[in-house]
Amino acid sequence: MKVRTVFLMAAIVAIAGAAWFGWRYWAASRPFAGPIVFISIDTLRADRLPIYGYEKITTPAIDALATDGLVFDHAWAHSPQTLPSHASIMTGLLPFEHGVRDNMGFSLKPGAWTLAGALRSAGYATGGFVSAYVLRADVGIGQGFDAYDDRLPAASPEVAIGDVQRDGADTLAAAEAWLSSRTSSKFFLFLHLYEPHTPYAPPARYAKGDPYDGEIAYADELVGKLIATLKSRGLYDDALIVLLSDHGEGLGDHGEMEHGLFLYRETMHVPLIVKRPGRRGAGTRVAAPVQHIDLVPSLLSMIQAPVPAGLRGRSLAPVMDGGAIPEQGLYAEAMYPRYHFGWSELYSLTDARFRFIRAPRDELYDTTNDPRERRNLAGEREQTRVAMRQALDRLMAGAAIDAPGHVSAEDRERLKALGYIGMQATVDTKAGAESLPDPKDKVHVLEQYRRGLELVRNGRTSDAIPVLKAIVDENPRMADVWSEIAGLLVRQGRHKEAIEAYKRQVEVAPHDPAAIVSVVQLLVETGRSDEARAQADAALKVLPATEGRWRAAVHKMLMRMAVARNDVATARAEAELARKEDATLPLPAFLDGLIRYNAGQYAEALPYFEQVVRETEVRTFQVPDFRYYLGDTLGRLERYDEAAKYFAEEIRFFPSSLNARAGLAMVYRVQDRVDESNRAVEAILRQAPTPEGSALAEKLWTMFGESGRAAAVRAERARAAKR
Repeated sequence: MKVRTVFLMAAIVAIAGAAWFGWRYWAASRPFAGPIVFISIDTLRADRLPIYGYEKITTPAIDALATDGLVFDHAWAHSPQTLPSHASIMTGLLPFEHGVRDNMGFSLKPGAWTLAGALRSAGYATGGFVSAYVLRADVGIGQGFDAYDDRLPAASPEVAIGDVQRDGADTLAAAEAWLSSRTSSKFFLFLHLYEPHTPYAPPARYAKGDPYDGEIAYADELVGKLIATLKSRGLYDDALIVLLSDHGEGLGDHGEMEHGLFLYRETMHVPLIVKRPGRRGAGTRVAAPVQHIDLVPSLLSMIQAPVPAGLRGRSLAPVMDGGAIPEQGLYAEAMYPRYHFGWSELYSLTDARFRFIRAPRDELYDTTNDPRERRNLAGEREQTRVAMRQALDRLMAGAAIDAPGHVSAEDRERLKALGYIGMQATVDTKAGAESLPDPKDKVHVLEQYRRGLELVRNGRTSDAIPVLKAIVDENPRMADVWSEIAGLLVRQGRHKEAIEAYKRQVEVAPHDPAAIVSVVQLLVETGRSDEARAQADAALKVLPATEGRWRAAVHKMLMRMAVARNDVATARAEAELARKEDATLPLPAFLDGLIRYNAGQYAEALPYFEQVVRETEVRTFQVPDFRYYLGDTLGRLERYDEAAKYFAEEIRFFPSSLNARAGLAMVYRVQDRVDESNRAVEAILRQAPTPEGSALAEKLWTMFGESGRAAAVRAERARAAKR
């Protein structure tokens, strides 16, 4: 009896075990149809997370997700820039394949295959929610999403594009609102958080230590809130969740404080956590080197969807189940040095032990024995260097250096005729990298540039200008620096100098629409109408149809010139053309208000200006003058509190608006807010330490009966003229 019982129990166990293994096999092989969630934390280097050994902060949400999932110890990005990196994540292609090589001047081609599009075709609802301007829908990264939310707070065009972002909490709120509308668990959610990207400004509760770490802690809090939402809706257990970063941050390890220039570990080694349905493989660490382009085939294989032909990435499913994947050299590139500064681009190839960086002076690192990449072995291990360089060359065979934008030879000649002497492309696509400066030799220049930008962020414009001018004195092809100098000169009211700086920018970066349009605008501001019209005509011929925002700005300038000469018919035609180029620019309504304003019909002008401000609130980059005219009209109608509000808003977006500053000073004086009025006049002198700014301050002091202060300003202007 006992023997029979033992055999019976053994049989039951065997049957149960077979059933369990059969269920496990069935569960692993059946198509996945639950939620798919991608969380991208921008600029997060792996070694600043506790799961990779960092001890100075805590990240409980990311730690908990890692406990429930698999942690990849050696995951690598393909670019140290946000847009190219996300393009690889979403397409499964390397940068030279999808064609997005930089944050500026590139976009995914219309109709490009994307992961979101493939999932939508497979029946998934798709929603993308991003926190940075560089990932806006216009650059094609939103293709395939049913909902793509790239709404950002209103910003001044004077703000650096990389700084235009929304708080991750606002992006998360938009994503959670979309989640609340889901009636099925079959959805793909992509959430992009811009923390910890510069400028580092963590909430006060995380601001006690290193600000970069503080932003990581804040991003972790947001991840925790999303996870809590998924759990509260009963979605977490069945969800496939991928947490990653697009690239890391230099933090000075190789002389670079931020990212974009180099391909060292600190910017290219990224965190990667994959939490599978039912927590399969929970707590597993994966040592094999993996890459961003592995994610597309991995996910498609999990849902048993077709994988596009020709993808270089590998499905990670075998390694997640304890098996192995084919070894593969992992590719990365840094094009930022060539596109922005005229230096050599960089390429790298990474395997399980070595990292090779192709540069004018090659680099080779043994990442097993030298994980911080301090000792260059290129001269000691020639055989390894040559083998990896040859492998990299084979991988890149036929890949061109794509130029951002396009300026034809005819356009160059047209611009030369307008006074642009040194016209040349920023990117000579035929120039070999070896003939260009090695970024290793120029990193001090980039950091000097970033020091100048930090002065700007801290409001020290006058100190920043000489720092930046010293850079272009030695590196005249640095288009980004010319752009910054020109913008600072505009803020100080030094318009003639700004025109020349913008012209230098156009000479080295003729594809940059902002510089060309800025020259037109400044010529209008300085009353050089004939030159402005010629520049405007040339700009409309040079700017491609895809640059609707900038083409509309040119039409706005032409409209202003027509208004100045009382040519209403031409002004209306230009306003309509601007509206066609940019539907968010209500120039016809602005023109109607301007005509009535110029005729002294302020009550009639008011509703038009109110309409204009209301309609443009949805724009990321705001438009100068709109709030000024609304504020000035309200002031003339003796609605002083409202006038002060709009003058202050104009100044917030456009600190160089001396008209708005003067209007604010006058409104405060009428309201008997004397101290605030005085501070507004003093701000004019700080903002524009020029003869124009001084003359305006003197005029205001005189109007206010402050003869002593007016005389002091006049005397200082006279002394400055003699220096």
